[in-house]
Amino acid sequence: MIAHLRGRLLSLTPEQAVLDVHGVGYAVFLPVPTYYELQKLPAGAEASLHVHTHVREDALLLYGFWSEREKQLFERLLTVSGVGPRLARAILSGLPPEELLRALAAGDVARLSRTPGVGKKTAERLVLELRDKAAEMAVAAQAEPPPPGDEDLLDALVNLGYRRADAERALADVRRDAGEADVPELLRLALKRLARL
Repeated sequence: MIAHLRGRLLSLTPEQAVLDVHGVGYAVFLPVPTYYELQKLPAGAEASLHVHTHVREDALLLYGFWSEREKQLFERLLTVSGVGPRLARAILSGLPPEELLRALAAGDVARLSRTPGVGKKTAERLVLELRDKAAEMAVAAQAEPPPPGDEDLLDALVNLGYRRADAERALADVRRDAGEADVPELLRLALKRLARL
């Protein structure tokens, strides 16, 4: 079971990325938000994706996500009867994770059914089966404290003129890739990433 891949980005389309991991090229299907994040990387850069491995009788397919949260939502969507990987990817492409969680928790069938490929019946089934889980995930996300020092880093980035949402995303990406780097290094990497936006 492949759960994570880190490698050189060989090719990228809105449908999929090919990552070279130690000489092996992995084709990974992507939702649109992950494609946009990968598009910001320079050609041949190293990329890191959270991966869901989907095994069928005739194929083994990899679905890649920029964040662990996207992957968790994808896997939740797959638990709904009638929702396969293609539709789950389309839903994540049509709604950002926070908006999807809000729509599910609020039972917003109209908002969900505006997503391509999701009819009213599917939207109702999504709400019925995921409403409680979505509310739990939304609460858990709000309750997670930022790592030590991150508030100061975010304040510094905001004081430099960056929007807080962009600063949070850049810092999360840097934390994911750089791990336990010290504060000055995290700030340098976050500024570098923000400069690409």
